[in-house]
Amino acid sequence: MRNRYAIQEIALAGTLLLTPFCTAQVGGASGAGNTTGGATGGTNAGTVLGQSVGTDASHPSQSPLEVAQTPASYAAAAPSGADPRKLPAAKPGAMTLRQVLDAARLHNPTLAAAEQNLRGVRAQEIQAAVRANPYLGVSASNVTVPSTGNNPYFYAVQVSRLFERGNKREYRVENARATTAQTEAQLQDTVRQTELAVRQAFTTMLIAKAALEISRAQLADFRHEVQLGHDRFLAGDLGKLDYERLDMQLGSFELDEQTTEITLEQASDHLQNLMGIGTSSPDFDVTGPIVPIPISQSRETLTATALQQRPDLRAAEAGVQAADASVKLAVANGTTDPTVEAEYDRNGTDNSAGFNVNIPLRIFDRNQGNKDTARYQAQAARLTEQATRNQIASDVNQAWIGYLHALNISNRFSDHYLDESADVLSVARYAFEHGGLALIDYLDALRDARSSTSDALNAYSQSWMSVHALSAATGMELAP
Repeated sequence: MRNRYAIQEIALAGTLLLTPFCTAQVGGASGAGNTTGGATGGTNAGTVLGQSVGTDASHPSQSPLEVAQTPASYAAAAPSGADPRKLPAAKPGAMTLRQVLDAARLHNPTLAAAEQNLRGVRAQEIQAAVRANPYLGVSASNVTVPSTGNNPYFYAVQVSRLFERGNKREYRVENARATTAQTEAQLQDTVRQTELAVRQAFTTMLIAKAALEISRAQLADFRHEVQLGHDRFLAGDLGKLDYERLDMQLGSFELDEQTTEITLEQASDHLQNLMGIGTSSPDFDVTGPIVPIPISQSRETLTATALQQRPDLRAAEAGVQAADASVKLAVANGTTDPTVEAEYDRNGTDNSAGFNVNIPLRIFDRNQGNKDTARYQAQAARLTEQATRNQIASDVNQAWIGYLHALNISNRFSDHYLDESADVLSVARYAFEHGGLALIDYLDALRDARSSTSDALNAYSQSWMSVHALSAATGMELAP
């Protein structure tokens, strides 16, 4: 199709060097170059192209540059139109990605709930360090009748306490601290996943903004094109069928505008929800680059960084420590804990003291099942840690592959396809407006241009999503 436009461009360039760019003068009772008036509906494009410049009474002083207009000069003078590479317009106070992330960290209710859960888990460290409380017992007998030599009053006071053996308290504290470290790492992993969702929602909204701006610009341009077609139709330079087919395309442009408006509003609501905003505001806006940025780090560097910084790996490592502490605690719980009791007795006027020691005999219950369970769980925790390491390497590798392919195609659109599409559309529009291109060919060029613009935005979106996935996979910030 590009070759066909090039051939038509050359033909038009040779023809239009002899005629002004004024198809609107065709037809109509006042057209100076048409003696048949409005009754004949005007002449065709070939007739206009054959008119001499001097017979145009409505343009008595045309410059040589206007007379010698070519497709190249027409394309250069025409508006550049919507370019998906340009930063879309932003409202005052539009937020950047960094500002959105900061707001989400402060106000996201899911993160706030995870922080409260961490405080609750940390409080268990206090409970794990407590010692067993002593017991106080008071008893009396023969106090309902008068005290006599044969029936003296009797009082007794007992104080008892359980003494833990096997370092149970130490292992409880160790297990509680490891559990706290695991929960804290899990909180950081929740932050990592929430930030990924925020970045993705931010990109979705930003791309939707660009798409809406482009669809509105394309709609305005095509409405102007339809108006020109209407003028040509009234002048007799364009058939009714071709004009109606041209006018029917407006529906597609209007549908694109409506669809992108819905997408933008939904993306804005979703992003504000992630930021902890209860009721979304229609004035909320974001700003940032559309064209994705290159990443300077290598895959090996990113993998090494991920193994150092990923919070889910730290959570898995803390889980191993907690499981090991649970094994020690289970073994310690199989030891015997004696209870020592001291007693004071008063019988009438006699005072006495005594003590009591209770030692459970661990003949049957030695905590065997809990010991085995703790050992198996410790082995499972180590396997989970290894699986997490493998998954991290896989996450980085997959995100890296997606990033390379997405960035390659987005660069192709930025460096080649968008410029080529705009050039083809300019030539096709020029040729169609001057009667040198069939409507079906112009609509094909228009469809190709819209497709290129949409594909470019999709490529940019995929590139940004791959950058965000790579940021989440490595546990570090890669996007500005």
